[in-house]
Amino acid sequence: MSWASKFSKPYRVDHGKKFRLKSYDPADTAKLHSQERAEELLAKGIAHMAELQDKLFAQDRWGLLLIFQAMDAAGKDGVIKHVMSGVNPQGCQVYSFKTPSEEELDHDYLWRTMKCLPERGRIGIFNRSYYEEVLIVRVHPEVLANERMPAPLVTKNIWEERFEDIRSFERYLSRNGLVIRKFFLNVSKKEQKKRFLDRLQQPEKNWKFSGADLQEREHWDDYMDAYEDMIANTATPHAPWLVIPADNKWFTRLAVAAVIVDALDGLNLSYPKVDARRRKELEAAKKTLFGNKRA
Repeated sequence: MSWASKFSKPYRVDHGKKFRLKSYDPADTAKLHSQERAEELLAKGIAHMAELQDKLFAQDRWGLLLIFQAMDAAGKDGVIKHVMSGVNPQGCQVYSFKTPSEEELDHDYLWRTMKCLPERGRIGIFNRSYYEEVLIVRVHPEVLANERMPAPLVTKNIWEERFEDIRSFERYLSRNGLVIRKFFLNVSKKEQKKRFLDRLQQPEKNWKFSGADLQEREHWDDYMDAYEDMIANTATPHAPWLVIPADNKWFTRLAVAAVIVDALDGLNLSYPKVDARRRKELEAAKKTLFGNKRA
């Protein structure tokens, strides 16, 4: 087993039928107890990821979509910043999805994310995504009422229907060469409280705190139920969920990097090979450059 598989496989959910969130410890570190060792492995992973991304971009066949979902203060922004630090910006796109605009509310809930899907050869990152439609919208029914859905379509089965739509959408994307990995950064309520206090007590972190964070914290149990149901109903082999322990940021970053490396490694990426005609053109160009001092 590769190092990447070692730190990604334990958290992968391909089939959600028996999934229970309580089975996943937010403080788990896969028996790795050294932050220094984790940082060494992360550096190795970032370097490997850069090599694989270069081949992904050159081959221009596959695309990779990384979706991040989590409670406030779970570390999504930090993970994206640290793990993707070695990636070529030309081949990476990051989108954050917040409260829908008026234009977005006039479309179906997948519309705004579909516009941002990565092209072939690129890595797309969604900081929150269409999964908000079965999370915050479920916890706060008033949000659904604001979505202008025709009343007859808002039934008691709407969440099951949305799960079905999302599964079909992700199947479609995977059949067209888009590899999907979905991350739930699993932070404990105790650790979230600690991070909120850090934001309040450290002036340089004050800007990160919002009163809305505390309001959402009051719905913790409802969110945990929604996350569990979401993962149970949308985890598939072609679009698995990774329930990543998030209480230790140093391990969270390593595990996320491992998942990405493992996904790219599985594509058997390589640089495109040129045919005989193209090779002759290259040889002619080489002769011109070597033989002409003015070239």
